[in-house]
Amino acid sequence: MTFPLADIQIEALAEDAWLLRFGQTIDGAVNDRVHAAAAKLQAGLDHVECVPAYASLLLRFEVTQWLDDDGRFAAERLRAAIAAVWNERSLVDKPAREVSIPVCYDGVDLSDVATHAGMSTEEVATRHTTALYRVAMLGFAPGFPYLLGLDPALAMPRRSSPRTSVPAGSVAIGGQQTGIYPQDLPGGWQLIGRTPMRLFDLAAASPSLLAPGDHVRFRAIDQGEYERLAIDPGARP
Repeated sequence: MTFPLADIQIEALAEDAWLLRFGQTIDGAVNDRVHAAAAKLQAGLDHVECVPAYASLLLRFEVTQWLDDDGRFAAERLRAAIAAVWNERSLVDKPAREVSIPVCYDGVDLSDVATHAGMSTEEVATRHTTALYRVAMLGFAPGFPYLLGLDPALAMPRRSSPRTSVPAGSVAIGGQQTGIYPQDLPGGWQLIGRTPMRLFDLAAASPSLLAPGDHVRFRAIDQGEYERLAIDPGARP
């Protein structure tokens, strides 16, 4: 995927951070560009960290690597390095990792979602498991994945009154997105199910189960399988 650097707005956030803006909306095509740019810049620039969001990319860098002869930060040197990587013809072709997430579809809002969509609760679960999702970004709380790819028929507004506590592992729908609560958190998304998988574990080598750019498929399970998987609180697929 290629697109001109001139189309991207670059905004300085701090002395060691820039924000690259690709758009202003939640859009799958825009998010594709964000992830393509993140992969290319991460591979082509040293001492730079890329953090993708829906329509923007945060660049964190070591200021000491981009100083002029007088010891001052040389923004033009970093811009030139970004442009050089951007204009390289070689692309980073890294296949997305696919993660299967087991879900027991018994959420407290499942019936409301079904009524809103004009379908049965079983069809809601079927449609939710049929789609292939991509982790557009992590945010709100450590390990919380914002997933693009929801069947438009399942889209539903957030609750008018958010809950003060949503159990860890809750699978939910908020507008045109779906996501998973990694810890007990307040939240206003519609709860349709729960997974026994731990989404965030500080003791793990990679604390977050999911990473931006990953693909996710949900797999329906019953209460018995949920309880078997939940025996190991650190279980990961």
